[in-house]
Amino acid sequence: MTITGEVGARSARGDVAPAVVARGLTKVYGQGDAAVHALRGVDVAFSTGAFTAIMGPSGSGKSTLMHCLAGLDTVSAGRVHIGDVELTGLGDKQLTLLRRERIGFIFQAFNLLPTLTAEQNIRLPLEIAGRQADQELFDRVVETVGLRDRLAHKPTELSGGQQQRVAVARALISKPQVIFADEPTGNLDSRSGTEVLSFLRTSVRELGQTIVMVTHDPVAASYADRVVFLRDGLLVSELAQPTPQSVLDTLMRLEA
Repeated sequence: MTITGEVGARSARGDVAPAVVARGLTKVYGQGDAAVHALRGVDVAFSTGAFTAIMGPSGSGKSTLMHCLAGLDTVSAGRVHIGDVELTGLGDKQLTLLRRERIGFIFQAFNLLPTLTAEQNIRLPLEIAGRQADQELFDRVVETVGLRDRLAHKPTELSGGQQQRVAVARALISKPQVIFADEPTGNLDSRSGTEVLSFLRTSVRELGQTIVMVTHDPVAASYADRVVFLRDGLLVSELAQPTPQSVLDTLMRLEA
């Protein structure tokens, strides 16, 4: 069920406000005849402590939506809130601080520093922010993603799936309000992808994390609690408790 209403509206999970809210979100690239309308007034909210996937045909605006929600791209019109903070209108320094303190990122490329060990890569965001890791949380995150025996290894000594698990742990360790994942299994084989998706789902169930993931893969989307679908820059459908088949069926209808 789509969560509608003002930013203060309560989510479907009770009295907890949504983690992310967009209202009238519009993004236009270029001008005049060359203008491309990537988003056309999208209204959407993402529940706190839930795993949501964003899907749609190629060119539907799904990556643009995530980038605008995460403050990685500017909006042409509309508003975006992360919790009680409105992103739209923030200056560069304020956006950088907000992304550092409230947002985690997982990308298709693992983006690990090759000279650091797995543990050092995990702790890096906290080091940059001048914060100490909560050791209990660190231990829980490491156990959740199954890296206890790989902490001393450098990225070149890890498989692709293990490197992405390091990236997941790095995103979790700063206790962000929301994690945005952009095709997190795109560079992985099916077994490693399944492992990473399982860890993401476990982090929602056991750590109360909020995750918003862009994917083109119906199987990946089936790990989410909810899937929202875009077409031509518009939010056109959604599924609760998705299965690979229900996601595929919806995508086929959208592309027909």
